[in-house]
Amino acid sequence: MATVRSIEDEAALGDTRGSGWIAFAAAMLAIGGAFKIFDALWAFKYDDDVSEQLQTIVFERDLTSWGWIWLIVGVVLLITSACVVIGSQWARWLGIVAAGVAAIAFLPWIYYQPLWTMLSVTLMILTIYALAAHGGRRDPWI
Repeated sequence: MATVRSIEDEAALGDTRGSGWIAFAAAMLAIGGAFKIFDALWAFKYDDDVSEQLQTIVFERDLTSWGWIWLIVGVVLLITSACVVIGSQWARWLGIVAAGVAAIAFLPWIYYQPLWTMLSVTLMILTIYALAAHGGRRDPWI
């Protein structure tokens, strides 16, 4: 015999559908944040050892500027990851935007590292799916 439950009963039991996807998205955001912090530390360490051949459009040869940007992005991603776990809506949307930007930013590397680029883009698309499909509010009355 089938059991019929009300919305209040579902909220009381705790909706665990999609919790694995949320954990996956939070882990991807946390890993991305940690790697950006490592990138920042690397940039701070090797700022004076930059080759004359290295040039970027925005900051030319100034790795310290990139280091500060990467450090800020890394901290924001770690905070976003923690807030996604507790069900924050702003963190969900920030995570979707961050994963989308990351997926687009990986694409120029496809000529140099095609396998890793496709893997990275796929992981970001799965992160977007997890946050978009399963990152909604946990309480139906909020």
